[in-house]
Amino acid sequence: MDPNQPGLHAARLNAEQYAQNFCDAHPPLNRTQALIEAERCYYCFDAPCTTACPTGIDIPSFIQRIAQDNTRGAAQVILESNPLGGMCARVCPTEVLCEQGCVRNTNESKPVEIGLLQRYATDAFFAKGGAPLFTRAAATGKKIAVVGAGPAGLAAAHGLARRGHDVTLIDANPKLGGLNEYGLATYKTTGDFAQKEVEWLLSIGGIEVRHETVLGRDTTLAQLTQSHDAVFLGLGLSGVNSLGVNEPSVKGLANAVDFIAELRQSDPATVAVGRKVVVIGGGMTAVDASVQSRLLGAREVTMVYRRGEESLSASGYEQDWARKNGVTLRTWAAPKEIIASGGRVTGVRFAVTEARAGKLVETGEEFVLEADMVLKAIGQSFEPADVPDIALKNGRIATDDAGRTNHPKVWAGGDCRFGGRDLTVEAVEHGKQAAISIDAALRS
Repeated sequence: MDPNQPGLHAARLNAEQYAQNFCDAHPPLNRTQALIEAERCYYCFDAPCTTACPTGIDIPSFIQRIAQDNTRGAAQVILESNPLGGMCARVCPTEVLCEQGCVRNTNESKPVEIGLLQRYATDAFFAKGGAPLFTRAAATGKKIAVVGAGPAGLAAAHGLARRGHDVTLIDANPKLGGLNEYGLATYKTTGDFAQKEVEWLLSIGGIEVRHETVLGRDTTLAQLTQSHDAVFLGLGLSGVNSLGVNEPSVKGLANAVDFIAELRQSDPATVAVGRKVVVIGGGMTAVDASVQSRLLGAREVTMVYRRGEESLSASGYEQDWARKNGVTLRTWAAPKEIIASGGRVTGVRFAVTEARAGKLVETGEEFVLEADMVLKAIGQSFEPADVPDIALKNGRIATDDAGRTNHPKVWAGGDCRFGGRDLTVEAVEHGKQAAISIDAALRS
């Protein structure tokens, strides 16, 4: 097949190209590199990097253990604060969190590679196995339902099981992990790492898993609150925002999250991609969809956003990553029409935009980008139909700082909870703090 053939086609590349394109994008440190990097740490007291970490990992402590060649001890420090520390080491925007707080920035303009060191320690632990790091407390006889097995739900389930409670972990998908399993670029988490981390989390014991169980279809919140002592909702964001224009039912128009999920669960050679791809959106999902379209063999990929680059929610690092992989970033353009012919998408008509007096307005100028594939990545929304009587704020679940909702037996965390930054590491902290709060409530 001609790789430049228009339309949606799989197998645009050869096997060697796929293997190269979807290998680990950021190779891990080897032992020598890790020891050298660990020695760069000042081991600060009251370290700003620890303060910047949403889960409060004692970063100088785990790095010092790496310098002592004690990777198990380093992993224990990490996983005590963040039970999904291995995944977070891969996907956290460390450049704007812990590494931005590193005091090395002042002297050298180059922070300690905290994310890579965290990955080194957790990877070493998972590779070696051995005695468990944590064991369950004495059984309490209390039962908690955790709905949603993404980062928030997994962290809550692990924290509750450690405290001796019996946990029922309910998820709509055939695999646990949520966005860690279905929503991340394939090159960020290779080797089925998400499932290895899930297996480790479940090894604590006391967690019963119910796969492919949908809240509102197979069970209800009322049933769960009646049969359990508490419920934690880690529902994520299942709704996909619309473009605000007519979206015809044509081949080639899809949600970026569905495209990413398909690729995560498939051999890349079997995933169809267009020759000319337009991705509408400015966040990390848009970047992941854009870059992976290029890696699948798309000839031209354009990521389009309605405001300027300074307003993109994708970090500067992610934007640079997109450009390095051949993605064109085009800003100040809003979609006006999805153009289709013969049941297939053929392009998108955009209006040129600008900011006037703090408002986004159209200038009157328009242009068309040809495309045989258009991916929508303009954000997701919470669908509250299945959580009646739970108070919402700006379309998400309202909670206190510990995740407690207006219902006395219900807590919530992760992306479905109002006030977050939609970060994996923050979702983990939500689950961790909710487990502490639930435990305290059940023991009072």
